[in-house]
Amino acid sequence: MNTTAFCAAVAVAGALLGGCSSATTEVLPPTVSVSIGQQLIDLKQARDAGALSEHEYQVQVRRVIDSAR
Repeated sequence: MNTTAFCAAVAVAGALLGGCSSATTEVLPPTVSVSIGQQLIDLKQARDAGALSEHEYQVQVRRVIDSAR
């Protein structure tokens, strides 16, 4: 790559990245609506796959059910 092309590439990259400032941009978490039934299904699958112990599963199931009240 010659010097002119390299300088142009650096200038373009700098211009594009210059607008990516976190000080002026607010990042919002995605809004996700998952039913209680789906949450319970997901927890059971996690337990069955070994990702959650029986105790962790029971604690999370109780948390999901309590949050519905």
